[in-house]
Amino acid sequence: MPPGGRAGRAASGRRGVQPGRDPLRGSIVTFPVPPDRAFAYLADPRNRPDWQSTLRAVADVAPAEDGSFTAAGVSWTDVTVVPGVRPALRTVQSDHPLLWVEEGHFGPARARLALTFAACPEGTRVGAEFSVTMLGAGRFIGLASRRTVVADLRRASRILAASR
Repeated sequence: MPPGGRAGRAASGRRGVQPGRDPLRGSIVTFPVPPDRAFAYLADPRNRPDWQSTLRAVADVAPAEDGSFTAAGVSWTDVTVVPGVRPALRTVQSDHPLLWVEEGHFGPARARLALTFAACPEGTRVGAEFSVTMLGAGRFIGLASRRTVVADLRRASRILAASR
């Protein structure tokens, strides 16, 4: 009997495990650059309007105490494509080049995005875990946003590939 105690079921056929996804980390996107370069680009909020489809700009960008724009403590405001929607965000964890976490809020909604970075033969595997907390529609918004987050990360990967 295979590990896990169930015969006759392939690992990729288990519920919740899909090709191209790591069930512990959410969605995975491969970047054709080393982890430090992928981290530096994705963690700096000043780059976000270039690759994040829901943004027009970022405003009020304040660096961390050490002057870095990729360290914990960086804060900014997203200027979204939706008029009047301007969530406040902050980098809450930054372990260059392994882990970067932001948290944000707008009214009653709270969001969290965690990115992990792992070297691979093609460059870097970036894992994304995204969640939204809000009464009522929070879970739906989080699930619906996952595709957008992955598409945005793929756009960032293409941008970095073109700039090599």
